[in-house]
Amino acid sequence: MALSQAAAVLEKVIGHDTNATTEQDITNPARDRAKYADPSGETMKALVWMGKNKVEVHEVPKPRVVEDRDVILKVTGSTVCGSDLHLLHGTVVELEKGDILGHEFCGVVESMGPAVKGLKQGDRVVASFQIACGECYYCKKKQSSQCEKTNSNTLENGMYGGRTAGMFGYSHFTGGFAGGQAEYVRVPYGDVNLLKLPASVPDEKGLYLSDVLCTSWNCVVDTGVEKGDVVAIWGAGPIGQMCAEFAFINGASRVIMIDNNWRLEYVKSKYPKVELLDYSGLPRGTSVSTKLKEMAPRGPDIALECVAGEYAKGWAHYFELMLGMETDTSEIVNEMITSVKNFGRCGITGVYVGFTNHFNIGSLMERGIRLIGNGQAPVHMYWEKLCGMIESGEIDPLKMVSHRVSMEELDQIYYKFEKKEDGMQKVFVETKFSAPPCAGSPSLTRYSK
Repeated sequence: MALSQAAAVLEKVIGHDTNATTEQDITNPARDRAKYADPSGETMKALVWMGKNKVEVHEVPKPRVVEDRDVILKVTGSTVCGSDLHLLHGTVVELEKGDILGHEFCGVVESMGPAVKGLKQGDRVVASFQIACGECYYCKKKQSSQCEKTNSNTLENGMYGGRTAGMFGYSHFTGGFAGGQAEYVRVPYGDVNLLKLPASVPDEKGLYLSDVLCTSWNCVVDTGVEKGDVVAIWGAGPIGQMCAEFAFINGASRVIMIDNNWRLEYVKSKYPKVELLDYSGLPRGTSVSTKLKEMAPRGPDIALECVAGEYAKGWAHYFELMLGMETDTSEIVNEMITSVKNFGRCGITGVYVGFTNHFNIGSLMERGIRLIGNGQAPVHMYWEKLCGMIESGEIDPLKMVSHRVSMEELDQIYYKFEKKEDGMQKVFVETKFSAPPCAGSPSLTRYSK
């Protein structure tokens, strides 16, 4: 927490750049009620970050239209993503107490600024998790996650040599925008960052166009899965699950999934063709890499990283992470590099924040491995295509949804999701504005007594 807040203070001392064309650091309307809160005085429930490993549901002001292209949504569905846990843990810097979290959400248009085009009150929409201007160099190429005009953070620019787009509910490091784990949310450039949902696509399916579907599709196609490829996937969470489905759709002959918990069997129940590798059950002296090469001669063609870099497996990385000597462990990336065949391809979609130690650059160079940072997925490039795949029945996002939960209990859900309790894979978070559950949706689970 100290590091996160120190970084936020440093950013304020240095100052933002001048590239952003939308106002920065509006992570909670309560920070300046006169400028950011709805003049009606109406309040809403929202999930806020209160320090490392601590989130709470608070009553906060409803947001207002701040800029002419803003849209205010009544949130009808949100979810919890594995990358939200990096915020919970304080791994992503520049969080401040009271920041509203949540980057995946859908809703109904309640109000909008005078310059918004193509939307009207009452439209059902899903939001892109990234905030794009629609007009810059990257936006014109549909590479919306790299928009040049929605994030003016100086530390990110210095650390990465370039910025990402602004992102909802993902700290001041990515612009400082309030997230959608709330009953209302302000969407800058609403006519760019909202996609209308067809009547045939219920919220419980359309919601996941916000991130997980586009992220999984991008991981598969950006890494270059081709017909006949053997694909190994690290991580049996929702992203890994959808990557397995999309790998098969793109022609993979086999998919092998690596993890160590019940989620392997969950994925297997949805996709019987997936082969499982439980790394915790390997005999002494057998590594993931050697086992994969037993399962696939020469090794898989493709390795996909769907976990993230903050979970150390060995003591060296455990202590280096704890002492701040690195921000991310290289263990899984090294496993991928040594597992794939010569000239194999490795894609990284799990979140990596900064720097790592003990990286096997020798194997990467000598064996001609292609290591691909898939980046934050450019949602705008894919969401219309994927929405069509939902409409046609080619994909069914409800396969990954294990729970329907209430906004009122979202702080409890975070902790259960973190601990992988109650078979929680992917959740649909309903609000007071949500429609009744669609066919196939899990029934509401209550945890409070």
